[in-house]
Amino acid sequence: MINDENIPKNKIIISMKELRDRGYSQYMVSKLVDEGKLIKLNKSYYENTGYQGEESDFYYVEAYAPRGVICLMSAAVYYNLTTFIPDAVEIAIPRKAKVSTIPKWPPMKVHYFTDERYALGLVTVQEGNNLFRIYDIEKTVVDIVFYRERVGIEEIKEILHNYLRRQNRELDRLYAYAKKLHCEKILRTYLEVLI
Repeated sequence: MINDENIPKNKIIISMKELRDRGYSQYMVSKLVDEGKLIKLNKSYYENTGYQGEESDFYYVEAYAPRGVICLMSAAVYYNLTTFIPDAVEIAIPRKAKVSTIPKWPPMKVHYFTDERYALGLVTVQEGNNLFRIYDIEKTVVDIVFYRERVGIEEIKEILHNYLRRQNRELDRLYAYAKKLHCEKILRTYLEVLI
């Protein structure tokens, strides 16, 4: 049996590089997989079966789409802007990037963003030792308005209504993002109807 004490119990997705840095050889990692202590997700990432923390599908994005950013309705759910539950984790990647394998679980829906749209409003969230990248709340709202045909009018109304009720909203940032991403006019129209 291979000692798994160097595998943190508060991190669910671990890269091969991290395992090497912790002193595990390829042989040892293969033995940990055989013993059921790790599950191989792909050639670079493993799931830690000894994980003792809160579960989130977002943690798996790093393994399958290293440049993936939680976006649109998945981000809206994270910020408690909607009661709608998407049937897949929505992720954005740069238009020229590729995702080698989309897993059966958790299901992921890939959106290809222009470089400008991809880079704007990107933040990293750390929960315990788990990381994921997501767009900030204002960028999420702007993207949902921009992709309104994919989202649906009722969901947009709910998201905008809930955003406007927040104490920590930053309308200046919201309008700045909308201007940069060419949907300021439509955003203003939606907000005028709601206000």
